[in-house]
Formats: sequence, C-alpha cells, structure tokens
Amino acid sequence: MAVDHGAMTTTVDPPGSARVDGLGGLGRPEVRGPAASAADACSESRVAADLGIGAAPGRRPSVPVRERVALAGVTAVALALGAWNLPANGLGNQYYAAATRSMTTSWGNFFFASFDPGGFISVDKPPVALWVWAISARVFGVSSWSLLLPGVLAGAATVALLWCIVRRWFGVLAATVAGLALAVSPVNVAVDRLNLPEPFLILALVAAAWALLRSFASEHPMRWVVAAGCFLGVAFNTKMLAAFIPVPALGLALLLGTAGWWARIARAGVFGAVGLVTAVSWMVVVDLVPAGSRPFVGGSADDTVRDLVLGYNGFGRVSGGTGGGAGPGGGPGGAMSG
Repeated sequence: MAVDHGAMTTTVDPPGSARVDGLGGLGRPEVRGPAASAADACSESRVAADLGIGAAPGRRPSVPVRERVALAGVTAVALALGAWNLPANGLGNQYYAAATRSMTTSWGNFFFASFDPGGFISVDKPPVALWVWAISARVFGVSSWSLLLPGVLAGAATVALLWCIVRRWFGVLAATVAGLALAVSPVNVAVDRLNLPEPFLILALVAAAWALLRSFASEHPMRWVVAAGCFLGVAFNTKMLAAFIPVPALGLALLLGTAGWWARIARAGVFGAVGLVTAVSWMVVVDLVPAGSRPFVGGSADDTVRDLVLGYNGFGRVSGGTGGGAGPGGGPGGAMSG
C-alpha cells in the first residue's frame, strides 16, 4: 500500500505479508516472508556462535549450563584418577627427580637442565617438562605432590582441550565421549601419575591441533597459525623429534582446511617457520655457549644438543643406538629416562 505525502511516497507493507526485497538469481524476484526471515536469523545466530562472534562488544557468547557441566565432569574425572593417592608413587622417576632437585640449586642448572648440582652433565632431554617440575619444586619444595601433580594437571588440561576441539565440530555428546575415553585410558592415567615428559608433550601437541582448527573459522587465521607453530615448538622442546610425528597430519589438515592455494602456501609457511624457530631456540642458545661454561650435553657424542637431537633422541631411537658421552644414553639414567 502506497501513501502519498506530497512529494514523498512511503510504502507500507501489511502485517504478515510477503515482501519483494530485490531480484534473486536468474532475474526472478526474491520473495521473503516472516518464516524465511526467522530461518535466516536462526542460521546466522548458529554461524555466529560457531565463529565466536555476534555477542555484545566485550562479551563472549554464553555457554549452556549442560555444556559447562559436561566439560567440568570429564576434567574432574581426569583429575580424580590422576591425583588419587598420588604420594604412593613416591618421587616417581628417580632420574628426573634427581635432576629436578639439582635444577633448583641455581638458575644456570635450571636453564641447562643439569642432572647434578655441580653442573657437570645435563639431562638427555630438552627442558620444558623439567622446567615445570623445577619451578614447582622451588615454590613448594621437593615432594611427591610438587613433582607428580604437574603431570596430573597437564593430563587433565589435555582432556579439557580435547573436549573443546570435538565439541566445536561434532557436538557435546561426541566431545564428552572423547574426553572420557582419554580420561579413563589406563596408559594415560599411569603416565600422568609419574614425572615423565609425555603429559606435557601430548598437551602441547593437542594445543597445536586446537589452534590450527581454530584458524579455519577465525577472522584472523594467521594468529592461530602462529600459535599452533609455537605449541609445536614447545612440544619439540619437551621430547625433541617425537613431537614431529603428527606434523604430516597437521600439515594435511592445514591444506585441506584452507581455501585458495596462495593462502595455503602462506599459512603452511608461517606454521613451519614459527614451529622451527621455536623448536631450535633452546638448542641454538645451548650450543652457542662455550663448553666450559655449561654442563656437558648428556647423551650426545660431541657435547652438542644438535647431536642429541639427531643421535640418541633421533635416529638412535630407530636404530637402537645409545648415544655417546658420559651422560644418560651412555651413562646414568639412560634406561630410566626413556
């Protein structure tokens, strides 16, 4: 209905009537009614929720209570199984416990992951997990709880992060099943209850996968790709080349989840470059320090972390080599450190 106000004409649509918004495909008029508008609004709200946008400025979309309960539940199960009667395991792995105690005596021992208080030889592993234990021991003293609880917390965080990954793509039920499967896995519980690098390695790798998946639906994908590369580098500095086992799968996911070849090349390049720089940072610093000013690199043949990466903790794991030098891999704790 048209209402004439002199020089101005206003069109008023009757309530509930369909409206022609414009031309659709092939020149046909696009007719939109209340039902179509409601369906579009619902679809837009779902997309906004998936992308984490659409909320008021400074506020995130609210999370349903049932989802919060499910996430808290699977995380609590992981915590309970990991922390139950934890002091029964004593100080856990004695080799790592001794190294942790030595690392609390000086910041030099801390940085180089020295096995002994005198700083003569280092542990045959990169330092991330050892740094966590040493910080805990510095704050709370050396005890079962200070050495073993960090692994339990890392395992529970992995369960929670896995729940978030699966929920985003497959829903709450699938996420809860996946989280519980990991939380109650006997080998997962057993490893989390000891001071071993594996809980921190798995957490960093799952975090890398989480960040990579977030990049597919983000308005700023490069930020998430950079974060994924950093997490991969942290995983490398937890257990060296073992961290690169899932890299082919992560790379394939990055290529399949990115539209356009130039975008794929750019994101793959950033992911690889950031991961490599983060991974070799500690190794480069240690190898640049004069040998007389730091501990001997345990497990290496030539007192370099580079040889440890490629030798005892690299191809030696495949060929059965035991490394060189006087340290683990060729000295104390080699069989215990893994």
